[in-house]
Amino acid sequence: MKQVVIIGNGISGITAARNIRKLSDLEITVISAETDYFFSRTALMYVFMGHMKFEHIKPYEDWFWKKNNINLINAYVNKIDVSEKKLYLSGAGTIEYSILILALGSVTQMFGWPGQDLKGVQGLYSYQDLELMEENVINVKHAVITGGGLIGVEMAEMLMTRGVLVTFLVREKGYWQNLLPEEESQLVSRHLRSHGVELKLESELEKIIGDENGHVVSVKTNHGEILDCEFVGLTAGVKPNIKLLEETPVETSKGIMVDLYLETSVEDIYAIGDCAEMRMPEEGRISIEAVWYAGRMMGETIAHTVSGHKTAYKPGKWFNSAKFFDIEYQTYGNVGNVLHAGEDKFYWEDASGTRCLKFVFDKETNILKGINVFGLRMRHEVCDRWLRENRTIFYVMEHLKEADFNPEFSSKFDREILDKFNDGGFGAEVVLSKNQSVFSKFLGF
Repeated sequence: MKQVVIIGNGISGITAARNIRKLSDLEITVISAETDYFFSRTALMYVFMGHMKFEHIKPYEDWFWKKNNINLINAYVNKIDVSEKKLYLSGAGTIEYSILILALGSVTQMFGWPGQDLKGVQGLYSYQDLELMEENVINVKHAVITGGGLIGVEMAEMLMTRGVLVTFLVREKGYWQNLLPEEESQLVSRHLRSHGVELKLESELEKIIGDENGHVVSVKTNHGEILDCEFVGLTAGVKPNIKLLEETPVETSKGIMVDLYLETSVEDIYAIGDCAEMRMPEEGRISIEAVWYAGRMMGETIAHTVSGHKTAYKPGKWFNSAKFFDIEYQTYGNVGNVLHAGEDKFYWEDASGTRCLKFVFDKETNILKGINVFGLRMRHEVCDRWLRENRTIFYVMEHLKEADFNPEFSSKFDREILDKFNDGGFGAEVVLSKNQSVFSKFLGF
């Protein structure tokens, strides 16, 4: 019988294992040195903050794996011999495979900062990082975080629940401005400061300074400023974990190169999740997508292929969601940090400066291209349908109420949004005058 071996027990690897078992009687082995059992990586921060215990973030009981005949091995893979189809494990001998699925995940991006190996300096990705952070924050009063991404905000929130003062270094003029448009970036920047984060914009980490015991005591910024601290969070992104492939013929670039069927350059070896780099991503998608749902979809896709039903990976329209302390963020389609040629936008922000909605659309056709939402909840299936059906901005405004997810997105905001749209010179006056009954109905007039 064919032996399917999966390296990595994150969302992509475990989704593959579960779905292969549903579809076939193949032998399945999952190898990971991180933890014995799969856990929700996105929930690690809540364990640190005391909102949950580690056992609460394991979606399946420990007996689930044996019951479903999925073999789990806690070990590092030191070497892949593709000619013999054999894996060499650290302290656990070797294992042969018929089909190999690489679900290696990501590692923290390091940029060679002087002092990055000092005690009290770390990233945040794995369970081991969480354990290290528990040790590193003992008696810490001041922390410096560098890198304006989502992990940085999570780390800031985690530290502040322990009473730690946080200084956040962001090299752009606003938080995450390499991805967020200026309005949204400024909204998040204001919100972080309102929660007590000391946000230093246009500031970069130059070096980390240690004491005679090899522990961090301060950092120096590109402006020559010295910031005393006992902890440094390196959160300038992650990169595909591909070191294991260095001495193999498996083709890599930034990640492990795969085609639409998630096949690598070597027969019977596939790659999924954060470590996979698409040779030809779908329109509107990027080649490496280190997001939870993409890993899950890849896991489901590869399960069909290795079970005898070759299936292409089709992720559909881009979407993502996150939280910035207590502000929820959703994005759909394509919203760049600047408008591209031929694009126009509609932007609404409430009086509190904590909620906003942006629609990006084609100037000529008025077809919707992307949505950003902060502080409101919109229904994923509705936003996705608008994009798939190439709906115009006028259609979207007429059917805005359909996207209402909960009372927070109330008729009060609907009215404000429509008033702003009508005053913005987008031609909405004509639509309103012709469809007043429709607008009156969904606004509750």
